[in-house]
Amino acid sequence: MSILSSRTSSRSVTETVNGSHKFVIKGYSLAKGMGVGKHIASETFTVGGYQWAIYFYPDGKNPEDNSAYVSVFIALASEGTDVRALFELTLLDQSPNCKHKVHSHFDRSLESGPYTLKYRGSMWGYKRFFKRAQLEASSFLKDDCLKINCTVGVVVSSIDCSKLTTIHVPESDIGSHFGMLLENEEGSDVTFSVGGERFHAHKLVMAARSTAFETEFFNSMEEDDRDVVVTDMEPKVFKALLHFIYRDTLIEDEEFFMSSSSFLPSISETFAAKLLAAAEKYDLPRLKLMCESVLCKDISIDSVAYILALADRYHATELKAICLQFSAENLVAVMQSDGFEYLKENCPLLQSELLKTVAGGEEEFSGEGKCRSVWAQVSDGGETNDRSVRQQTWENGVERGQNLWVNLSDGVNNDRSPGQEA
Repeated sequence: MSILSSRTSSRSVTETVNGSHKFVIKGYSLAKGMGVGKHIASETFTVGGYQWAIYFYPDGKNPEDNSAYVSVFIALASEGTDVRALFELTLLDQSPNCKHKVHSHFDRSLESGPYTLKYRGSMWGYKRFFKRAQLEASSFLKDDCLKINCTVGVVVSSIDCSKLTTIHVPESDIGSHFGMLLENEEGSDVTFSVGGERFHAHKLVMAARSTAFETEFFNSMEEDDRDVVVTDMEPKVFKALLHFIYRDTLIEDEEFFMSSSSFLPSISETFAAKLLAAAEKYDLPRLKLMCESVLCKDISIDSVAYILALADRYHATELKAICLQFSAENLVAVMQSDGFEYLKENCPLLQSELLKTVAGGEEEFSGEGKCRSVWAQVSDGGETNDRSVRQQTWENGVERGQNLWVNLSDGVNNDRSPGQEA
């Protein structure tokens, strides 16, 4: 009797994971002259699981070119070994014409294979990307601004294990079912009175979603808790709170997503801030993060101090960390804002936390990162090179940081130039 042998198969698929990043360089004329081999780096961006950055050399990368060319490179900015990828670097023609490709290898034949970057910091690009004199006379430079677009295609290989047939499973609709339960009020056993309005709800649902409500309804000594009065919240905010508890989504309200910049300095009066306070009160961490995400989009030089104070008040840790980092990276400008004065008067302890963030940023600064050293912001007067930054060390982070803080404050208050000693 013969035994039938089993047959198996698999398929390897090699393809590119593509992504693009546009890098806008404003103040080209100020960057020019920073020195051969000195570059301006873009924000890092992720393609194919790796981080990348665009390096622009206004005076060229190599001394032998005598600053006759500008250089552009794409660099691997995260850990990786033998990362294979295709690249395209282009300049945006800012005349009425369409985008003009100056250099492109992205659509090349793969017969000779893509480029391989060996390790973090490896670069691919053009030492002689464009003659500087021609660039400055072209429509690629407009209003002292250049726009560079970079496309990266990371080569990945995988085993295709897809089945011959699949069954589509729709997204969960439990939120819509619970939402109907809230709307039709069927089986409701508790009523909330908020600012003259009444909301009917269900204790089990509220308790399942919030430990605060669980304690109030099932662990308290009160026997008659069918009627609950809420005195510290507006009806529209409580309605949004109920919407999240039952549907697990944010309420669709234009006011909620309205920019907080129009509310300065009363950011705490915005819908998003009030809902954040409600989420903190009733222990709803997911709702807190949603509100933090909305408020995070409005962080700017003028608003960051107010948002930082708000985040600290309601223990919004993610939002607070972002505000501290943003303030440290833009310290001089933030210190000159009205929000910083508000911070000094109302939240002095936050200044110490900001100081620690500044000190930590100085210790980690390597000269190749996406943000400039705070010391460089002050002592270089806004220059883009980092000729002396690497020599600045923080032997004692707090002590040196305190000295810098005093110098900065004096410099801002007395309107001294950033490079002048206190």
